[in-house]
Amino acid sequence: MIDPAGPQPKYLQLRAILLELIEQERLPVNSPVPSERELCRRFGVSRMTVRQAVDQLVAEDRLRRIPGKGTFVARPKVQMPKELVSFTEDMRARGLRPAAKVLGARTVAADARLARLFGVDAGAPVHQIERLRLADDEPMAVERSCILAALAPGLLERGVSDRSLFAVLEEDHGIVLDRGEQTIEAGPADDDEAALLGVPPGSAVFFLLQRTFSRDVCVEVATATYRADRYRIHLGLEPRGQGPGDWRSR
Repeated sequence: MIDPAGPQPKYLQLRAILLELIEQERLPVNSPVPSERELCRRFGVSRMTVRQAVDQLVAEDRLRRIPGKGTFVARPKVQMPKELVSFTEDMRARGLRPAAKVLGARTVAADARLARLFGVDAGAPVHQIERLRLADDEPMAVERSCILAALAPGLLERGVSDRSLFAVLEEDHGIVLDRGEQTIEAGPADDDEAALLGVPPGSAVFFLLQRTFSRDVCVEVATATYRADRYRIHLGLEPRGQGPGDWRSR
């Protein structure tokens, strides 16, 4: 219950109560939040207090408002992994069911930009695989992977729709990926990607560029578009003055 004499403002107390109900799944994902009138009656607070508490949870992405329908419990965001791990492994570790829909697969000649990222001559053959990645049947990302064809001959013939690409490379081609690097930017989804991801055109997304290595050889160059409403980024910060990442110089 709300403690009128407590050290916290009433709206923060109500926020904590609602958050606990969400985390205990007494308010499950996609379920409607009780009306303002019901919350006022149940907890003995004003409508202003209820609105402040709900606004706070909306800002934290724990609740979402749907115009004309009401306020609902939001699906928790997935934190982007900080270690080298496949989408399949990552989703399974979170208790979600991963899946992939192959949108296209072909072998092409690397253009100048792609050749530079791989560190090979322009025109080198690369396998291109475009997939829609899903978790519990919900679209999460559009991935476009390029793999040096010389390292994985016959990759496209075996198919990758129902397997982790990392697992295919290791189990079928003996390639163990041991290092990677990523660049992430934010921006709006174009019409085609928005349709694939099931979001309105112009919705916020994360654009990712990743290079993955095995024994210092670049094996894969991947670009991906991730739904920003389903992902968040968490970064650890080092103490001041430790190495080239010293934030004071930026």
